Amino acid sequence: MFNNTKKKHLEKRYLNIIKKPLPKHIGIILDGNGRWAKKRGLPRIMGHAAGIKRIEAIIPEVKRLGVEVLTLFVFSTENWDRPDEEVNFLMNEAEKIYTRMLSRVKELGYNVRIIGEVPKEKHELATKIKELNELGNNEESFTLCIAFNYGSRPELIQATKNIGKMIKDGLLDVEDINEQLIDDNLYTKGLPPVDLMIRTSGEMRISNFLLWQISYAELYFPKIYWPDFDCSALYEAIENYQKRNRRFGKIGEEDA
Repeated sequence: MFNNTKKKHLEKRYLNIIKKPLPKHIGIILDGNGRWAKKRGLPRIMGHAAGIKRIEAIIPEVKRLGVEVLTLFVFSTENWDRPDEEVNFLMNEAEKIYTRMLSRVKELGYNVRIIGEVPKEKHELATKIKELNELGNNEESFTLCIAFNYGSRPELIQATKNIGKMIKDGLLDVEDINEQLIDDNLYTKGLPPVDLMIRTSGEMRISNFLLWQISYAELYFPKIYWPDFDCSALYEAIENYQKRNRRFGKIGEEDA
């Protein structure tokens, strides 16, 4: 728990942050749960349990800041190769979380979108994902996007197949292919591109996460494990972003 002095300091940082341009879309690779647990002599699943609690704490803070979209990379298509105990724990926890979201969807105060391949072998979980995504968007200004059983390469392959089928069916010509068309065939259709991509634990890899969507994102790699990524760490990431000179391929003022 934060003491009163630290709370006041955090609130001051919060007020300073919201006066400056904020990233519209933050993407986070939640890395380091297992190493966080190992460092404490705990089983890996305890690290994931701590990571889930951290997710629940960070979401409302990102929303409070005024960020439009938060995408969390919680389970990749490659994570199925992890130990059965770990995978089963994560699947069970995902089903519990999605069930709670469905029961409280009107109370959440934000949109929920789950992107990735629906795990067909997990029937109950697949049903929960389908139900959440079918709720559609409401008038809330904040969207929580959960990348679950997600991989950017499979996403791009599917988008290519969709476009190829439209060409085959005579619905468009090859010359009609542009960035907007590709955007419209990704899982993230309708969402803004990622402005700030964070990967915790200090690992400096993208790991097949939103490869198209992070084309011009600012990358940030804090050397802390996800369960330790508190409000202070979030503010530090955004403050770092606000100091960057985003050029989008153009020449910066200092280079002119």
